[in-house]
Amino acid sequence: MKKWLPVALILALSACSSTSDTTYYQLPVAAKGAAVSSVDAARPAVFVQHVSVPDYLSGNGLVYQTSDVKYTIAANNLWASPLDQQLQQTLVANLSQALPGSLVSASPLGQQQDKLNVTVTGFHGRYDGHAVISGDWVLEHQGQIVKRSFTLALPQKEDGYDALVRTLAEGWQQEAQDIANGIRSLN
Repeated sequence: MKKWLPVALILALSACSSTSDTTYYQLPVAAKGAAVSSVDAARPAVFVQHVSVPDYLSGNGLVYQTSDVKYTIAANNLWASPLDQQLQQTLVANLSQALPGSLVSASPLGQQQDKLNVTVTGFHGRYDGHAVISGDWVLEHQGQIVKRSFTLALPQKEDGYDALVRTLAEGWQQEAQDIANGIRSLN
C-alpha cells in the first residue's frame, strides 16, 4: 500500500499543475445616460457598415506583441465573441453616446445615411506596457468620402489581461469620439 502512495501523490500533483483555466473577455461600453429615442431629422443617420480586423486578430486569443517583430496569441485568454463583432457593437454604442440626437446602427437605415467602414490593423498589448490601437476609417457622407488613419498607444495602468482589455476599450472609445468629431465636422 505504501508503494502506491508516492505514485498517487505524483499523479494528483501533475493533474493539478497541468490544468489551465480559460478566461473570456468582452469589451466594456462606457455607461453614460439613457439612450436617446428621438432622432434629429437635420442630422443624417450613421450606418456602421463594417469593422474588419486582420487574420492575426480574428482568432479567439488576445494578442500580445513581445518584440518589434514577434506576436503571441493567448491560448487561455480569449475573446468572448469575435473581436470584429465586439468592435462594431461597442463602436455603435460609443458613437450613439457621442452623437446624441442621431441614429447610429449596425443595420442599414435607408437612403439618407452616412456609411462608416473601419479597418483595425492593431488591437493588442505591447511589451513596453502599452495597448496599441491602429487602423483607418472611411466615411461616405452625401457623396463625399473622408478617410482618416489612427494610431494610439495607451499605457496600461496595471499588468494583466484584465487591464489590457480595459485599456483597449478606453482607446477604442477615444477613437469613437474622434470619429464622432469627424462626422460632426461634416454636418
